[in-house]
Amino acid sequence: MSLASEELRYVYAVCRPLDAPLAADLTGVGGVPPRQLAHEGLIALVGPVPERDFAEEPLRRHLEDLDWLSDTARAHQRVISALTSVTCPLPLRLATVFRDDSGVRAMLEEGADRFRRVLDRIDGCVEWGVKVHLESEESRERPAEAPTQDKPRSGRDYLRQRRSRQTAQDESWQRAEVFAQALHEKLSRRSDDSRLHAPQNSSLSKAPGRNILNAAYLVPRAHSEEFVELVDGTKDEGQESSGLRVELTGPWAAYSFTADDPGTEGTRADGTDTGTGADQTERSR
Repeated sequence: MSLASEELRYVYAVCRPLDAPLAADLTGVGGVPPRQLAHEGLIALVGPVPERDFAEEPLRRHLEDLDWLSDTARAHQRVISALTSVTCPLPLRLATVFRDDSGVRAMLEEGADRFRRVLDRIDGCVEWGVKVHLESEESRERPAEAPTQDKPRSGRDYLRQRRSRQTAQDESWQRAEVFAQALHEKLSRRSDDSRLHAPQNSSLSKAPGRNILNAAYLVPRAHSEEFVELVDGTKDEGQESSGLRVELTGPWAAYSFTADDPGTEGTRADGTDTGTGADQTERSR
């Protein structure tokens, strides 16, 4: 079997023709530099990957290998980040694979109208992610500063203390929701579009505290500095509001703003799932 027949085509993203070259030392999945495949005014950024790893059956096994998946995701994101520095790409989900170049061209032709519509919408923009976390009372109190609480002397005292703690938690949660809603409304007014994602599970994200807001904002590059300053200005407000922590990530490719195009969403490098999984591949017919 020839080497060519053992290689598949890994597709990272779709974009318009580039106005500037990518870095000469850029490598993607498998340590191979990506290349541009043009078709009717669209570009697919592709790279060869071995069939022994990316055919349907071996890929399914690999996706259960966290080390392999992490390495592949980092290589994928490295290419998307480099592409985002020179254009506004439409990133494809992890492990989008075709049999050969003709399969990639067929994908570009079949999805041309959808790709162009999304590329027009995100042109000149990047995605910023904003999260708000509510830290627990325990994490905000240093042991030396923790208030001493009398040991309950009776069942009534125990119930009173428990109700008091629950009331404090409820009030803290309500303040957090008000703060997060106001922040989202403020940031939405300063962006072209926004998306609310499901709050992240702290046990999976490893971020301390409870995730209250997990949002994405489509912001023109020219206004990104002002957007970042606006978010930074709210961080002090959050610290004063009962242990709220505001986190800014980005700039990213516009992962969260391709929902009308099946198969073109994925997971950002900060762990936010923007709508599709990484356990499917695309094949040419």
